[in-house]
Amino acid sequence: MRHSLLVRLIASSVLIAVCSIVATAWLAARSTSGEIRHQQGQTLARDARVNDALLGYAASHPRWDGVEETVRGLARQSGQRVALATEGGALIADSATGRPPLPARASAVVDPLAVDVSLVPGTATDRIDARAVGPFLLPGPERARLREEVDAQAACLRHEGWRATVAVGPGGRPYLRREGGPATPAPDTERPGLPVSVPSAASQPRSPSCSPNTPGPTTTEKRALNQLAALVRKCHGSRVEVWLDETGKPAAAASAAECLATARRAQLKPYVAPAALLYIGSPEDRTPAIDPYDIAGVTAVILVLAVGVSVLVATRLARPVRAVTAAARRMRAGDGSARVMVRAKGEVGELGAAFNEMSEHLDRMEQQRKAMVSDVSHELRTPLSNIRGWLEATQDGVAELDPALTASLVEEAMVLQHIIDDLQQLALADAGKLRLHPEPVDVADLLEQIATVYRAAAAGLVLTVEVTGRPYLDADPVRLRQAVGNLLTNALRHTPAGGRVSLRAYGDGDEDDVLIEVADTGPGIAPEHLPYVFDRFWRAEKSRSRQTGGSGLGLAIVRQLAEAHGGSAAVRSEPARGATFVLRLPRRTKIRD
Repeated sequence: MRHSLLVRLIASSVLIAVCSIVATAWLAARSTSGEIRHQQGQTLARDARVNDALLGYAASHPRWDGVEETVRGLARQSGQRVALATEGGALIADSATGRPPLPARASAVVDPLAVDVSLVPGTATDRIDARAVGPFLLPGPERARLREEVDAQAACLRHEGWRATVAVGPGGRPYLRREGGPATPAPDTERPGLPVSVPSAASQPRSPSCSPNTPGPTTTEKRALNQLAALVRKCHGSRVEVWLDETGKPAAAASAAECLATARRAQLKPYVAPAALLYIGSPEDRTPAIDPYDIAGVTAVILVLAVGVSVLVATRLARPVRAVTAAARRMRAGDGSARVMVRAKGEVGELGAAFNEMSEHLDRMEQQRKAMVSDVSHELRTPLSNIRGWLEATQDGVAELDPALTASLVEEAMVLQHIIDDLQQLALADAGKLRLHPEPVDVADLLEQIATVYRAAAAGLVLTVEVTGRPYLDADPVRLRQAVGNLLTNALRHTPAGGRVSLRAYGDGDEDDVLIEVADTGPGIAPEHLPYVFDRFWRAEKSRSRQTGGSGLGLAIVRQLAEAHGGSAAVRSEPARGATFVLRLPRRTKIRD
């Protein structure tokens, strides 16, 4: 394995990638650790501000309808993308245009009934946002009445030298407070409570003569307290007294704190927006802070890419060689269709192309050999069967050996002799032993002689000879006559009565060649059959009937004779428009050794 090209390339690339990654990671860790901490602090503060603003919206609205403008405002203030989605994943609002995909993880859960203490430190133990007041929200007239009472108490205290201010709770209830903290009121006759916190006697010369008691619950608050008390009693299992503190927030004994929190959530649920997932990110949906996990991920990606590229390059280099080796082994095992798929260029591509050409040639030769054996046996079987059948019938006395039968047997013997002669001629041509005796030939005279011989066979057809100029050839006249005769016989056989067969000859103006054409007006040849017309024993009519064609060797002999003269044979045809066979022969024949 250590000598494998693939292993060497992969090992080298992995070593280089690992060294580069380690050095880059070390430098990045040193230079960005402080930036990471700074960014984390900024991100936490930003997320807390956005989360608090949306908690306030959720605490004061029963639904998220209309939050879009608030989300866009928060996005403008923070310079980040802000998006809200339901816990089921449905988008509620998004500051980004085009609605790009949400980040993989939510920044927080916005729920005024279960505040995230990591983003809102100092949240009450019940984790209910103080701004969620629900049915305790005072209407305008009640707010105005309470404000008058509290303002009067504050004015009285200030008149006597006490520092008192008026604050307003989330539900709209005003209460007294001193500088630095809320003032706890004295209890009234309806509920327990604590006395108002006032400055010490050391700092104030006399006690206040005012009565700074917190006003009692309004009609709205009493109705909400009764509802809440019923929910607490249902949870606690016994009667529990519930009252309002000075800010208007419901309170109860410590033993019922959990039931009070549960009851408040049940009471406030219809008045607050449902929990939503908060997504905060950059406008491009990228996290600006550098995460060590991101570094590890990038490292893994770089390593995978390095290995992948190495494997790809090495595989592309080694695959053609392996493919050629595997194909050669398949050929040795007898698979003549073995090929290699080589897309590479250069020497490797040339190797694959040369191997495919060799494999195709060998496969074609093997297929031709098998087809030839099958066709030869078929062509010889028919006349031999006829001769044997009639001789056995004569021997048994079933038939008489009269002149007609004798002539038929002689004809079958001549068919056998013709096939054998053709095969012998093809064998000589394949072995390079087909001897030619070239001499000057007047092509016009040669075509006239051939036409004269075949005019009797062309009864019912028009046979013409057209020669342009006076072309001469240095060729074997006997072999040339045989080649043209085979083409003419084929044309006469396939041209219907009333058709036309033409013999044409002319010199090629661009090359020192003479072209001899045999054209007919027969049915033509289908395009898919054109590549096979010169193959041995090939016939478009697969039944191989004597009525529709010969043995299938005539055109193969034509091609061999043309090539023996240093020329070529070709055909062009269209269905229903006849066919034209062309012999291209050099003016001076080059005799093959």
